[in-house]
Amino acid sequence: MIRRQFASDLRRLLRAFPVVTILGPRQCGKTTFIRQALPRWVYVDLDRPSDATPFTEDPEARFAGLGDHLVLDEAQRVPGLFPVLRSLVDRDRKKKGRFVLLGSVSPQLIGTISESLAGRTGFLDLPPFQWGEVLKKPGPGQLWFRGGFPDAFLQRDDRLRFEWFEGYTRTFIERDLAALGIGVSAPRMRKLWTMLAHVHGGLWNASQLSASLGVSYHTVERYVDILNQAFLVRKLPPCHANIGKRLVRSPKVYLRDSGLLHFFLGLRSPAMLDTHPSRGASWEGFVIEQLVNAFRTARPGSQAFFWRTATGEEVDLLIEAGPDRIPFEIKLHSAPGDAEARSLRRCMADLGLKRGYVLYPGKDDYSLGGGVKVLGVPGLLASPAATLALL
Repeated sequence: MIRRQFASDLRRLLRAFPVVTILGPRQCGKTTFIRQALPRWVYVDLDRPSDATPFTEDPEARFAGLGDHLVLDEAQRVPGLFPVLRSLVDRDRKKKGRFVLLGSVSPQLIGTISESLAGRTGFLDLPPFQWGEVLKKPGPGQLWFRGGFPDAFLQRDDRLRFEWFEGYTRTFIERDLAALGIGVSAPRMRKLWTMLAHVHGGLWNASQLSASLGVSYHTVERYVDILNQAFLVRKLPPCHANIGKRLVRSPKVYLRDSGLLHFFLGLRSPAMLDTHPSRGASWEGFVIEQLVNAFRTARPGSQAFFWRTATGEEVDLLIEAGPDRIPFEIKLHSAPGDAEARSLRRCMADLGLKRGYVLYPGKDDYSLGGGVKVLGVPGLLASPAATLALL
């Protein structure tokens, strides 16, 4: 069983809040993680009618019967429990670490918590598997191709991985979207997802996609916002620094899980990825996702951006963690040199930064001078300590 790296974050939040809410995409491993981290807590799955019915009929009596140290999975299925939970918490606000809520990220869940539990809950975003969690077999190389969803990553072969993603996307479209009251046909959502895969890593242009889908610009925005709130798509915002240059205003769009990206690109084996024109964009998005999650673990509250001028100068990732601003250029290159660092140096000069990093798949780290270092992704992502060392 693969141990997750977020147990210390959970313990920190339980010491600070009466309720901790763990959010992440469906089937990213939230239930397994919480059972590893809190094995003695009572676990209730509100996706099961037998567990949900008592909370629907009389939530106060059910909470009284179960007491504290309670995990509620798929909490958004029973909206009526949140006002009761708030009342229980308010009776003794000094008491911490009482309840844990698990849920797939959705407007319904976020809205309910915002209204009922504001100031009473801490949030922990749980992504699929991270690089440092899978250093043993089958290893990080497979993580890039298969993605981090546990059931996809651990499949016996790539045919079964492909079939798993087929079932995963069908369930999301037919069940999860319907549960949120979102009416969209399965063929249209699949077509949108496929189109997003082909513009992965590009500047977001809803009008371009709306013409191909035959729907309005606003409808495409709404669909993509749903995928974004479900932790399946990332809209990476541009850096807006007052530096006297015109910067782009549009975000960049990525499918957050590389395995899901490869599924919608029709890639059934690593060999197909090796020769695919989207290979570089896939590597870029994979490393961005891993880095963003690593920095948010090392420095909670850190923010991620990209830097791009109107003339096309671009740096893939800019991390803001407190007073620190760290630019990263991500290359699928065997030995990056000065040519791969040109935009990075311009970004550093414009933002007044003294250091920047070119990331590549190799193992050796070396300097290009002028504050620019080349770092191997395997060493950087091997442990939280390696990421923390950059801050």
